[in-house]
Amino acid sequence: MNFKPLPIGIDNFEKLITRGYYLVDKTLLIKDLLDNKADVNLFTRPRRFGKTLNMSMLQYFFENSSEDNSYLFENLNIMKTGEQYTSHMGQYPVINLSLKSSKQPTFDLALKCIKDEIVNEFRRHDYILESDKLNEEREEYRSIARKDGDEGLYVTALKFLSDCLEKYHGKKVIILIDEYDVPLENAFFEGFYDRMIAFIRSLFESALKTNSSLEFAVITGCLRISRESIFTGLNNLDIISILNDYYDEYFGFTQAEVSNMLMDYGLSEKEELTRNWYNGYIFGQAQVYNPWSVVKFVKDLYKNPNVFPSSYWANTSSNSIVRSLIERADNVTKNEIELLIEGKTIEKPVHEDITYDEIYDSMDNLWNFMFFTGYFKKVNERISETNQKYVELEIPNEEVKYIFRTKILKWFHDKIKVKDLSILYSAIFEKDRDTFQKELNKLLRETISFNDAYENFYHGFVVGVLANMHEYIVKSNRESGDGRSDIFIKSPSIFDPAVIIELKVCDNPKDIFKMSDKALEQIEEKKYEEELNQEGYENIIKYGISFYRKDCIVKCRDCHLVKVGD
Repeated sequence: MNFKPLPIGIDNFEKLITRGYYLVDKTLLIKDLLDNKADVNLFTRPRRFGKTLNMSMLQYFFENSSEDNSYLFENLNIMKTGEQYTSHMGQYPVINLSLKSSKQPTFDLALKCIKDEIVNEFRRHDYILESDKLNEEREEYRSIARKDGDEGLYVTALKFLSDCLEKYHGKKVIILIDEYDVPLENAFFEGFYDRMIAFIRSLFESALKTNSSLEFAVITGCLRISRESIFTGLNNLDIISILNDYYDEYFGFTQAEVSNMLMDYGLSEKEELTRNWYNGYIFGQAQVYNPWSVVKFVKDLYKNPNVFPSSYWANTSSNSIVRSLIERADNVTKNEIELLIEGKTIEKPVHEDITYDEIYDSMDNLWNFMFFTGYFKKVNERISETNQKYVELEIPNEEVKYIFRTKILKWFHDKIKVKDLSILYSAIFEKDRDTFQKELNKLLRETISFNDAYENFYHGFVVGVLANMHEYIVKSNRESGDGRSDIFIKSPSIFDPAVIIELKVCDNPKDIFKMSDKALEQIEEKKYEEELNQEGYENIIKYGISFYRKDCIVKCRDCHLVKVGD
C-alpha cells in the first residue's frame, strides 16, 4: 500500500495539497473567523503548532489572485459549510507578512529582513501598477519596491499597500502577520528591544488601528504582548491565547486526528506511546498533541516500528528560557522544578500580557512565559479574592520532561566546568572519604534532581563532577551495560592510583548507609579491579556511593573514617 508522504516542515498550503502530502483538515478555522467577525485576531500558540500553515491556508482561501485556488479545498470541511462561507473564497486582496526572518544579531539586520518581507509583498502585488487607478500612488509604490525608501516610509508601508489594493480591487484587504513577536523576542535577547518595539508599534498602529482599508487581520505569535507596548489604543483586538475556548482545536492535533493518522499508517498499536510523549497540551477546552513531534514520530515509526520516541520539539524551539529558569532558581524554585519533573503540579498566578523586557523581573513572569510558550499545561484554574487568576501547572508529556532533564544536566555540567574542584579531586586520591562526601554533597544540593530515572541522573551528576580531571582518564560504563563498574578513573601512569566508583540509589532514606556498603560489595563480587590489574594498575581505590534525593554517603575500602555525626 502506498502511503501519503508526511509534511515535515511544509508550511505552504498549496504545496501540501498539490504534492499529495498527508493533511489534517483545519479549514473550519475559516468558518469561525467569518462567524466571529473580529477586526484583528491575535492567536498566541507555542512554536511548531501549525500557525504558519494555517496562515498560508487563509491566504489561499481568501485571496483574489490570477489563479483559481478553489481546487485546493476540494473535499475539505470548509466546502461542506454552505455558500455563506464558500462565497468568500477568492474575494479579497491579501497581504501576508512573516516576521520570522528578523531573528538577527543587530537592529539594522533585523530591520533589513522586515523591510525585505514588506518589499516582497509589494512586488507580489505589482500587477496593480498597470492600472490607471493608481497614478498618484505609483511613484511611492515603486520606491518601496526598489528599497529606495527610508525607515519612515516602511513604518506606514502596510497601510499604504492596503489602500492601493483596495483602490485597485474595490474590496477591503485581509492582513496576515505571522510570528509577530519574533523580532521582539530576538531584540530583547540581543539588546535592541526599545528600537525594535518602537518600529513594530508604528507599523502595527498604521496597519491595524487607523486603516480604513482593512477587512480583518490575523496575527500569530507565541506570546501575548501587552496592549501598552505595541497595540496601544487598538480596541478592535481579539486576543485568543491558550486559555481561550474559541478556536481551541485549530492549532495542534486532537486525539481523533492522531488516532486517524496512526491508523492510516498502520501504527495504531503505538497510540499509547505517542500519547505519553506528545499529548497533554490544554488549549481552551481542547486537549491537543504537539503536531510537529507527532508527524516526525509517525514518519520515523513508519521507517522503523521499533524506534523510540525522541524530543523533536527540543531541536526546533529555543530552550534558553529553561536555562534562565534554572539559573535564577532559589531553593523554593528548585523544589518546584523537581516536583514538576516528578509529575506533580504547582500553582502560579497568570499574567497574560507580559512584555519581553519584564520576563526577568520576577520568577512568576518566567513561569508565565514558559506556560504560554508550551512548557506546561493547565490542570486547573481559580480566581482569588482579589480577582487574580491562578493556574495549576504540570509538565504536559515525556517530551517536555526530557527537555528539562537534559537541560538541567547540561546546566550543571557547564556550572561545574568553572568551579575549582581541586579539594574534591585530591580527597579522592588521598582516600579522604570525609572530604569527598562533604564536597559531593555540597554540589548535589546546588543542582536539581529528579526522582524517576534515578540512576542515570546521579550517574550523569558524578561524571559531570569528574569532567575537569583533565590529567586523568575518566571512563563511564553505565551506557554500555557491559557488567563493569559505573566509573573508572585512571592515572596516565600505571604506577599511580586508579579509582573504581560504583553508584547506588535509595528509595528509602534508611537504606542510604547499607546501599553504599552494597556498592562496595558489588565491586568485590564482580571483580571489577581485574580490568585495571590487566592494564598494570596495582594501587586501586574503591568507592561505593549511595544517593537519596539531595544526600549521598561515600564509603571506600581502607579509607579514613568519616567523622562521627557527619
